[in-house]
Amino acid sequence: MVPSGQVAEKQEPPELGRHPELKSWRCLVFYLCFYGFMAQMRPGESFITPYLLGTDKNFTQEQVTNEITPVLSYSYLAVLVPVFLLTDYLRYKPVLVLQGLSYISVWLLLLLGDSVLHMQFMELFYSLTMAARIAYSSYVFSLVCPARYQRMAGYSRTAVLLGVFASSVLGQLLVTVGRVPFSTVNYISLGFLTFSLVLALFLKRPKRSLFFNRAAPARHGASPSELDRMNPAPSQPADAKPGPAPLGAWRDWTLVRMLRELGDHLRLPQLRLWSLWWVFNSAAYYLIVYYVHILWNVVHPTTDASSVYNGGADAASTLLGAITSFSAGFVKIRWALWAKLVIAGVTAVQAALVFLMYSTSSIWLCYVAFVLFRGAYQFLVPIATFQIASSLSKELCALVFGVNTFFATILKTIVILIVADKRCLGLPVRSQFLVYFVYFLVLFIVYLSAAMLVILRHLREGRHPPPALPPPQEEKAEQVLSLQDRGLSGPKPEVPPPALEDSVWTAGLASREQNQQPEAKA
Repeated sequence: MVPSGQVAEKQEPPELGRHPELKSWRCLVFYLCFYGFMAQMRPGESFITPYLLGTDKNFTQEQVTNEITPVLSYSYLAVLVPVFLLTDYLRYKPVLVLQGLSYISVWLLLLLGDSVLHMQFMELFYSLTMAARIAYSSYVFSLVCPARYQRMAGYSRTAVLLGVFASSVLGQLLVTVGRVPFSTVNYISLGFLTFSLVLALFLKRPKRSLFFNRAAPARHGASPSELDRMNPAPSQPADAKPGPAPLGAWRDWTLVRMLRELGDHLRLPQLRLWSLWWVFNSAAYYLIVYYVHILWNVVHPTTDASSVYNGGADAASTLLGAITSFSAGFVKIRWALWAKLVIAGVTAVQAALVFLMYSTSSIWLCYVAFVLFRGAYQFLVPIATFQIASSLSKELCALVFGVNTFFATILKTIVILIVADKRCLGLPVRSQFLVYFVYFLVLFIVYLSAAMLVILRHLREGRHPPPALPPPQEEKAEQVLSLQDRGLSGPKPEVPPPALEDSVWTAGLASREQNQQPEAKA
């Protein structure tokens, strides 16, 4: 027997053994967060609309509203699914490089272009950058172990928000304090974007991804994904050679298996509710974000660049959105009962703020209304994310968010085609905001009606609770008394053994608790 002291001397302390791994983890976190911060440094982004409408480009308001801006939604719908699939197939890094090149193309066209067609191509490249944003978050999770997902999500999200905030503040300081022309601010943005592209070139390319590159880690001993645990594939001999795929092999494709799993989960009411909220409310949210800068120029038309505070409004809305997103994590209510009422209340606030932006002639009220509008939306985003993700695996969660975003983009594109495109109604921006107000008002009425139905059903069930199942001992006593009351007038029925009777009662109670379990968890 070896003394315990010798064993302690031979064992390496876990802190020393893990020191190189910890150092590598810290370097990776720092580089990813620094890249995420620098990729958001676009100080000229808040001033693109006044730059296009100003003396630098001399586009008319109708051209920007009805010809240039709608192209963003059309092209985003066209590139969303291909970029989503390429992101996973190419393992993230090439798409991040593509995003950097697209950003540089956007600002080159913005600086050198002089026609409506050039600006429409600019919107096309900008839609590529929007579709590629999923690559950064997915890339972050592919490089770390599952135990560090939550910490890495917090670090990367903080870096992105700080980048957006610093970019907006810097742009506002350059325009207001430094009195730097819009064109110069755009050249500064181009310099930042070039530097972020260089950073993207040095990113480490992961060896695995969620959908297309899942077999490699299994061969090297990595743990299988959650979907693999739910649907284990049949084992094959080590010397088996790959042969032709059977006729029904398409049923085992990852995407098909995930769609089947998703169909089973659609029966969950909270998943349906928050997915519908994601589709309808996020579509309206981005309609406001797309056109609010044009509305600001209508409310406060000016040739003095130093009096334009778009960057300050974007910075304040980003900061308030971060605060409301953080505070949403501390809201502890019974979401199965109150979710629709909370959504209705937030939607009513958004409708009132959109109407204020439509009706006011004060640019400061318009700024404040937009800041509050964006904060209200960001308050519900983490709640919706948790409610959707809590009942799904990581792969299914990614698929659900992708599908929700796709349907929201379809809805947003339809609204823009009807309301904003010059080939249809081609409404001016103020009239568009009136349409968006009616849209939010209809959503509020629908959510409020659904919330009232849920509350009334809950109150009715509270007044008339379902009869409780009797304990097994009382049930046995009642059966014995009923047999004694019958006397000897006829043959006695056969009483099941006590063990069998207890098992039947337990199974009934378990079934009842299982039916109530999703609502209790939510």
